[in-house]
Amino acid sequence: MQLDEGERGFSFMKEGPLDMRMDPSTGITAKEIVNRWSEKDLGKLFQEYGEERRWRQAARAIVEARRKKTIETTTELADILAKGIGRSKKKLHPATLVFQALRISVNRELESIEEGVSHALEMLAPGGRIGVLAFHRLEDRIVKNLFRTAAKPLKKHLEPMLKLLTKKPLVPSLHESRINRRARSAKLRAAERM
Repeated sequence: MQLDEGERGFSFMKEGPLDMRMDPSTGITAKEIVNRWSEKDLGKLFQEYGEERRWRQAARAIVEARRKKTIETTTELADILAKGIGRSKKKLHPATLVFQALRISVNRELESIEEGVSHALEMLAPGGRIGVLAFHRLEDRIVKNLFRTAAKPLKKHLEPMLKLLTKKPLVPSLHESRINRRARSAKLRAAERM
């Protein structure tokens, strides 16, 4: 998987270029964002897409570090964040949420999930079912809102488009989370076309 390939730049645990593009032939890289965006724009990105509480400190640490030299690699950025914002109470590495925000932005992940699920709902035949697996709160919120909107009648005399099959998302068991660390944040929602 591309997330495990150090040369793709997704992980702060492996040395690699600050890339993070799912498709390396298109789009802006994480390196360009980190080295060119203003402190204000970086902070907004880390706050909205990373839900990083220390977004100001993260943005400031990056801007101060890049004044000295261009930030080139994943481990450079991770070290800057470790020194600039320190460890959180959640025991997450200081780079975790910033890297999440960068990856989401670089790949337009939230726009893609909204477009993809919306198109899937339009194509779903009556009686057809859809299941969507989200791996973080921001994705799950989009899916939840799309499903809920489609499960409400448009007008009083019309039936809703969807019937929710999961009122709350299904989450992995403790056992599954232990044997598959990537599953620990997964949430599955399902619905049926009326």
